[in-house]
Formats: sequence, C-alpha cells, structure tokens
Amino acid sequence: MSYQLFGKDLFSAPIILVNHALTGNSDVSGEKGWWKKLIGENQVIDTEKYTVLCFNIPGNGYDDFLIDHYEDFTPSDIANIFLQGLEVLNIKSLHAIIGGSLGGGIGWEMLVQHPTLAEIFIPIACDFKTHDWLHAQCLVQKYLLNGNDEPLQKARIHAMLCYRTPESLNDRFQNKYNQQKQRLESEDWLIYHGNALNERFSLKSYKLMNHLLMNINVDETQLEKIHARMHMISVDTDLFFPASEIRMCFEKLKEKKENVFYHEITSIHGHDAFLMEYEQLNNIIKNIL
Repeated sequence: MSYQLFGKDLFSAPIILVNHALTGNSDVSGEKGWWKKLIGENQVIDTEKYTVLCFNIPGNGYDDFLIDHYEDFTPSDIANIFLQGLEVLNIKSLHAIIGGSLGGGIGWEMLVQHPTLAEIFIPIACDFKTHDWLHAQCLVQKYLLNGNDEPLQKARIHAMLCYRTPESLNDRFQNKYNQQKQRLESEDWLIYHGNALNERFSLKSYKLMNHLLMNINVDETQLEKIHARMHMISVDTDLFFPASEIRMCFEKLKEKKENVFYHEITSIHGHDAFLMEYEQLNNIIKNIL
C-alpha cells in the first residue's frame, strides 16, 4: 500500500480520507493534484484546517505496483485493505470520507465494514452497487481491454462517451472538421484521450479498475447501520451512476435514518461533472463541512 498526506500533520487536525476514482491516484492536492480546485490552501477542503489522506488503490500503478490476478479482488477487499492501512497508521476515526465514482463505492464498502469510522460520508457520482447499466458498460470495456489492437486506447474512447453526454459533445464540437488531420474534431479529441491515458496508465491497472467498478456490491440491508451523516451527491445527466438510482437509495435510507441528505449537480457534462463543475461542487461541500 502507498498513500499521500496533505495539509496538517497527522493527529494535529481532523482527518479527511479521499478515495480516488478509476484512473486517479493519491495525488489529490498541490501543483499536479487532480482535485486541487477542491483540496488545498484556502480551498473548500482547506489544508490549513484539515489533514487529507489518500491511499492508492493497490494495483493502480501509481507506485509501480501492479496486480496480475486482478479478478481475485473486489471493492470489498480494497475497502478492507484501506481499513488495515488506517490501522497501521493508528487512525481510529475520520472526520469525513469523500469519494468520487469508484472511490465512493469503496467508501460505502468501508463504512459497512466499520459503521462508526467517520462522522461524515460524501459519496459523489456513485452508488453502493453496480447496477445493470453500469455493469453492461464495464462489460464492453472488458471486451475492449482484452483485445489485441490498442486495447487501452479503444477502451478509453468508449469510456469517454460514458463519462460525458450527447449534449456535452454536440455542444462542444458542433460537427467541426479538422482539415489538417482529415477528421472530425470530436474524433480527434477522443483519439487524444485514448493516447494520453495509454501513455500514463497501464493495461493491467485499467483491467483491475474496470473489474472493481463492475463489482461494487454492498449489502443494502447494512446501509442503515452506518453512523456517519451521509451526503449523497449526484449529477443530473450522469450516464454511469444515474441520479435516479442515487435518489432512490437516498429515499430508502431517509425512511430509516435522519442524518441522510441528497444534493444534485446540474450539468450537461454527465458523470465527469464531478471533475468539472467546481463551483457547484465547492458550494455543496462547503455547506456540508
């Protein structure tokens, strides 16, 4: 296991655990931080006020560690590994757990295994379960990743169409044609994203992450045992974790628990809005914290 710490020294301030998404890593803040618009000095998650901890999902390749038999692992196993990581660091409780997409799914798993771990839980653009639609998209990803010809690039191109929406792409590109490259600008954009991920991410890591996303499976009957105040954040146009599913989870929990809340980001961009609509996300999280 590897991890990074940001902000105040461990045990000198409230600890916020951030669980990264599919192609993310522990580098959540600072110059290259993928959530630096949310986490940092004078940001909503202020590193002058909090200790921010982020584990790498073992096998994500960020620390050059890869897993060959990736199908041996489920998000429940990763959650258990994270809990053991907290034990090694001697962390008994957390102020908050925040996770986007797959990271939020692992957060659900952690809190079902350790219901009193955190005061606040903020799952963003995710649910406690991989529903049929998401499983189907991950299945297509699996087929592409097991191919021989540019598997990672092709899987990423398909994934980008799940992370965004028809409205987002149509609004951005408007059928513009790149004469120099002799292709649509939208096609050029997709090819760029496929190649960019191929340069920074390994095929083994992608297969593992896709497998994990395919197998989020928290026992719904255990959710009400979680002590944390829960704030579920969805995106109204999300094609991966539809807002309707997250809302349904909220409605069911609301019948049994008082400290459950629902928030919705409005965006044309779909699932990726949790990495794009910072003004809305910051306002929501500011009010929660």
